[in-house]
Amino acid sequence: MYIDDGWLSGARRLSSPNQDARPAGEVSLLLLHSISLPPGVFGGEHIERLFTNRLEPEAHPFFAAIASLRVSAHLLIRRDGECVQFVPFQARAWHAGRSCWKDGARERRALNDFALGIELEGDEVSPYTGAQYRSLAAVTLALMAAYPDLDETRITSHARVAPLRKSDPGPAFDWAYFRQEMGRIRF
Repeated sequence: MYIDDGWLSGARRLSSPNQDARPAGEVSLLLLHSISLPPGVFGGEHIERLFTNRLEPEAHPFFAAIASLRVSAHLLIRRDGECVQFVPFQARAWHAGRSCWKDGARERRALNDFALGIELEGDEVSPYTGAQYRSLAAVTLALMAAYPDLDETRITSHARVAPLRKSDPGPAFDWAYFRQEMGRIRF
């Protein structure tokens, strides 16, 4: 995998209107999320519809509360490892919300300004798939090659930057296995 003009090679592109320019052009944080729509259900087009403002509120009782949200991520990694890209990496996706990142000695807010958002199709309690870990590892290495300010110390979870309101990707995400997959791909 590689990044070409902000797009991941091999990813299916589905452009989201929920994006804008990064104020300083900085890309220096990888923020991992999880999502399933409806909650606990995998597959289908609902995540893609949410990120492209086409989620139908009447399609499921849960959707009525979220259909009007204007959110996106740079990338979604489906259960089978497929990558769907909604926002080019040099643009700002709308995924972090109210968050805070301890960046060395300084505390930073407005994380969307400098973070990349990757959603894993999951629900925080179900194990993620081997295909997802392999895709995430390959994507992460491609991103680190394309954006020199990004390294393994600058990868975190939504739960760590918004602990009072978020818990994703949750305890089901195996950080050690993810790092092992990155090491396996490197060699």
